[in-house]
Amino acid sequence: MPYFALICRDKSGALDTRMANREAHLAYVAETGAVLFGGPMITDGEMRGSLLVIEADSMDAARDWAAQDPYGLAGLFDSVEITEWKKVIG
Repeated sequence: MPYFALICRDKSGALDTRMANREAHLAYVAETGAVLFGGPMITDGEMRGSLLVIEADSMDAARDWAAQDPYGLAGLFDSVEITEWKKVIG
C-alpha cells in the first residue's frame, strides 16, 4: 500500500481552533490506523501546522482521509499539500 505525506499549514491565528479540536484529531488518527508518523510543525515555539505520513490505497483515499480529519473539518488549515511518499531510510 502506498504512503502519502500531508503537509498542512494552519491559518494565521488559528491556535485556538487547533487546541479545541486536538482530542478529536488524535482520536481520528487512532481510530483510522492510517498514520505511520506525524506531529505538529513548530514556528516561534507554537504549533503552526501538521506533517503526517499516512498509508492509503490511492491519492483519492489519502484526500478522503484528510477531508475527514477533525482539523480539516474545523477549518484549521490554510493549505494542505498531499504527495505520494516513498520510505527509503529508517
